Amino acid sequence: MEVGARHLTGGATMFTVWAPLARSVEVSVVAPVERLIPMEMGTYGYWAVTVENTPPGSRYFYRLDGGRERPDPASHFQPEGVHGPSEVVDHEAFGWSDSGWCGVPLNSMIIYEVHVGTFTPEGTLDAIIPRVGELRDLGITALEVMPLSQFPGGRNWGYDGAYPYAVQNSYGGPEAFRRLVDACHAAGIAVIYDAVYNHFGPEGCYVRDFGPYFTSKYISPWGDAVNLDDAGSDHVRNYFFENARHWFEHYHVDALRLDAIQGIYDLSATPFLRELAEKTDAWSQKLGRPLLLIAESDLNDSRVIRRRENGGHGLHAQWADDFHHCLHTLITGQGRGYYADFKGVDQLVAAIREGYVYSWKYSEFRKRHHGNYAGDLPASRFVFCSQNHDQVGNQVMGERLTALAPFEALKLAAAAVLLAPAVPLLFMGEEYGEHAPFLYFISHNDAELVEAVRQGRKQEFAHFRWDVDPPDPAAPETFARSKLNWHLRSVDRHKALLAFYRELIRLRRETPALAALDRSALDASSANGAPLVFVRRWHGGGQVWLAMNFSSSVQEFACDLPRGSWRKLLDSSEERWSGPGPAMPETVAAGDEVSMAAWSVALYGLTA
Repeated sequence: MEVGARHLTGGATMFTVWAPLARSVEVSVVAPVERLIPMEMGTYGYWAVTVENTPPGSRYFYRLDGGRERPDPASHFQPEGVHGPSEVVDHEAFGWSDSGWCGVPLNSMIIYEVHVGTFTPEGTLDAIIPRVGELRDLGITALEVMPLSQFPGGRNWGYDGAYPYAVQNSYGGPEAFRRLVDACHAAGIAVIYDAVYNHFGPEGCYVRDFGPYFTSKYISPWGDAVNLDDAGSDHVRNYFFENARHWFEHYHVDALRLDAIQGIYDLSATPFLRELAEKTDAWSQKLGRPLLLIAESDLNDSRVIRRRENGGHGLHAQWADDFHHCLHTLITGQGRGYYADFKGVDQLVAAIREGYVYSWKYSEFRKRHHGNYAGDLPASRFVFCSQNHDQVGNQVMGERLTALAPFEALKLAAAAVLLAPAVPLLFMGEEYGEHAPFLYFISHNDAELVEAVRQGRKQEFAHFRWDVDPPDPAAPETFARSKLNWHLRSVDRHKALLAFYRELIRLRRETPALAALDRSALDASSANGAPLVFVRRWHGGGQVWLAMNFSSSVQEFACDLPRGSWRKLLDSSEERWSGPGPAMPETVAAGDEVSMAAWSVALYGLTA
């Protein structure tokens, strides 16, 4: 069942809303001409009416039971914010130029995550477009946009959206997002949209007035859980299925990143996520291009990404937190909170081999066993990163790796991600060593809610035992401090780091053994307690060997390699990458004794 306002030819609009709790529903058109039109109730509590002379730009509320006026739960645009009227949008009017777009295969994706408000000084979708070319030249093949759904005010991470169908007004609204997607496709870049299906709002969220969108069966981090398996849940599920289709069809996005699926509570025999994956695959067939679902999940449950015929939900990939946490602790030395579970290079080796470190192993942080086995799944189903919005934002002062690790370690982290057998994700600015923090920020209007958010952030950080309080999320300067300094890309060591990222991506793309995400052609190991990780990969007749030193001191070791001559393809210690000078030789062979510089990485290719 399609919900929301669908503009029709001839200037009419069909309004459909699920409101089983209402005795009467009317469309209250407030612009351009005020009118009040009764709706007719159909089956299952859906109300509908077609209204003539409601061109795109017409603004409206739904009037419930002759009294309360509320925005459309499936509003496609909220030009006056979360409390204002909804606006009719014509999704057929935009002049798309991507008719030949065929998408980007998952195993070819190099993802770049952006927050619209802080990526540019203007903080708009249109302001991203002039930078798409530079992302393409870096080697980015997928742009992941943090949530755009309408949130209160103009400053927010996006996870407080109250209208999942509406593109944030302060970012430029629906047409601006279409322009960005069209520009990305013209540059050969896919677009991933960050969809939030685990909660609404809270400010501006009026869906409780319409129907049982929530259930008290489960208590989520945001209160009552979204109702996906209780009475009336068929129609809540429909609301979110239609939302996914909305982004795929109306905005031509290529994938959805599903926020925190551990907060999606559903014990039904056919879980929401499985049904969403089924529908997405069907839409992909209909549209003739790959459509993907990428989960954020801390469950370490391989069923999320197993094929449905093998008992899984059939999502296409997931963020791999264990890899990030291993890499972060090795690079920074941090070990509090959830980082307490991650110690040493052997766990990084496990993450590279299997995707999860915790595969039904005891977690000290959780005080229980956690996870299941995923080592038989394709490497392309795991997204690896050294930084993302959550992990940077979970630092009390929003510190990026730039502020937590030496410069040489930044290059090591980049290589660990980009040369791994997984789908890599970069967080905006990391490619040149951005030093601005990425802090948590909001602009709620409700003073009590603002204070609750402040206290909530302090409680979230309690298990890290930071010595300072986090910056005030409601303060405008907290948002302003998080803006990128794009000019750094062209100066000093920032420029060298950017060039290093570009070379890593080139090597990944052009070297068959790196481009093929094949765990069956992989050998990963550590060095008997030394802070070293070795990864050998092969494809066809080619082989590569990656050596990584996760230590602040020089490490000496013997090369455990197959016979042949191995020529150096990359060394992060070289002066051209602003390094101290290379220690590793230009060629190595089995048994050679070598020295490796601190916090360095070297890549070799087999020549004979």
